[in-house]
Amino acid sequence: MKYPRYPYKDASINTRVVNPPFSNAEILVPEFDFPITPRENFKLAMSKNNPRWVPNTLTDVQLLSSQDLVTEKVRGTVVNADYRNRPTSDETYTDWFNTDWTWVPSAGAPMLTPGTQLLDDITNWESVVAWPDLSEWDFEETAKRFMQEAYEPDKALNINIGRGVTERMISIVGGYSDGMMAFAVEPEAVRAFNERFADHLIEYFDKIHSLYPVDMITYHDDWGTERDTFFSEKMMEELVFHPTKRIFDHIKSKGVSVLLHCCGNISRFVPYMIDMNADVLQLQRRAVDIPDLKRKYGNKIGLDYGFEGLDADSKISNERMVELIRASVDLFAPTGGYLASISLSEPEQVWLALNELYAYSSEFYDKEQNRT
Repeated sequence: MKYPRYPYKDASINTRVVNPPFSNAEILVPEFDFPITPRENFKLAMSKNNPRWVPNTLTDVQLLSSQDLVTEKVRGTVVNADYRNRPTSDETYTDWFNTDWTWVPSAGAPMLTPGTQLLDDITNWESVVAWPDLSEWDFEETAKRFMQEAYEPDKALNINIGRGVTERMISIVGGYSDGMMAFAVEPEAVRAFNERFADHLIEYFDKIHSLYPVDMITYHDDWGTERDTFFSEKMMEELVFHPTKRIFDHIKSKGVSVLLHCCGNISRFVPYMIDMNADVLQLQRRAVDIPDLKRKYGNKIGLDYGFEGLDADSKISNERMVELIRASVDLFAPTGGYLASISLSEPEQVWLALNELYAYSSEFYDKEQNRT
């Protein structure tokens, strides 16, 4: 079956305006005649169960961050940085574990404020770390307002649950140097803290799950620099793997998919990610040869990724962009598991990319699934 490609602002197709994730910008996009809803297709894609097209993060998914889930600060603290309203200068805040962060505009993200060290000895974590009391935060009213005013039931709902076990442990001991020293010198205390943090995240997820029709949880845990991993496979096996898998298993037991975001050259950890049962990996292309990983592991991994060879600053012809989209679908889409990130900024190319992705991937899956 051949699917149409509509010229930019073609009057023969319905359109709507969408906001890119973490942005207040508005982009005009085409509305296609979907055979099923984007949410239904998203679930098929994430479970690798005969999706109808490759879903994309711009039009098929509604994203909430941890900070979107609450309306008020508690004792001057916040759950996480507000990515939707990004400061244009350095801005500090304290999160709900009482660790201090500074938003760095050039990085587009918060960094642990230099000098912050909640705990100088990980063996004392039980007496020092104050675990957030979820009953103090107004999750219910925020969820009620979202469901009444903002929820789009035809889209998949992805909620970013925030920092994972490694990032949280690193934040309380003052950074990666002290954190890796704790990994090496006090593994039992690190393991105990990580397991207790897993308990917290499971409790946090259960609160979210009780209030939102969530389809995917995004979990952040960076495990390396662009050169190599912060820690060894043995440390992964003994300190990080079990609490992380326990979190993932609990989330997935509720019928919710897991997206694991991990920066750095963490190629050696991909087999562990697979064994953790993450549905989708969001990796750093500058550090990881993502096409090579897909060729190596096939349908064992799903990917939240853009189009190979194309980024937000690409200055290429429309014809070349179409070539890259088709090549990416051919490589990443077989059997499902591919969630395409549309990061282009030029409105006409966004339109073209969405149209080509939907049309070509629909043709791809029709052929793969023997539909005529």
